[in-house]
Amino acid sequence: MNFDSPLIRGKLIKRYKRFLADIVLDDGEEITAHCANTGAMTGCMPAGANVWLSVSDNPKRKYPHSWQLIELKTDVMACINTGLTNKLAKEALLQNQITELAGFDSCRSEVTYGDEGSRVDFLLSYAEEKVFVEVKHVTLSTESGVGRFPDAVTKRGQKHLRELIQQVKSGDRAVLLFIIMRTDVSLVKPADLIDAEYGRLLREAVKEGVEVLAYGAKIDAKGMSIDRPVSVVL
Repeated sequence: MNFDSPLIRGKLIKRYKRFLADIVLDDGEEITAHCANTGAMTGCMPAGANVWLSVSDNPKRKYPHSWQLIELKTDVMACINTGLTNKLAKEALLQNQITELAGFDSCRSEVTYGDEGSRVDFLLSYAEEKVFVEVKHVTLSTESGVGRFPDAVTKRGQKHLRELIQQVKSGDRAVLLFIIMRTDVSLVKPADLIDAEYGRLLREAVKEGVEVLAYGAKIDAKGMSIDRPVSVVL
């Protein structure tokens, strides 16, 4: 997945009001950029870090710059734009890079399902089965090489786990797919200290037959691609 246009670089001053970030560009101009991430972004917004932004030519946008990437430390990149995670996951699915899900006949996005009124990220259809796939964006890392999810209490994420459990009980296949959007993670664990209920539901889901997969991304200023399977430890 390549970015639509070349990104520009700057340094992060601060993120605030969830959707805004002040950044000084390499040419010295200070701008306010849109931040497409509603999460806590714990550990992903150190002041002074190098960041990369896209620029929109839409004259109706109040903030034409959009924050996309951050260099957390030397050679460690992260994508903070959660809106790109499903796009990357879909590209990987269509290219059969998620080997456990390869060979489907069709792939539909944002399909309504479940008793709690959810919309599944992807519904894959095979000759004799349906597979419900929920995708989660992982950038939290509290120890070297280990990614954690979630980075804040997520009632929505808890609901998704309950819905996946019900699909398995109904005879379908259900998958939770973690996409690791930082380049230094080789293992994923639930963030029990942040959302204990999510961790409990995740373990229950696995016992009920929900599959949990994780894949990491290669990330640079040109674009992103899935480049490695990542272990999940519960």
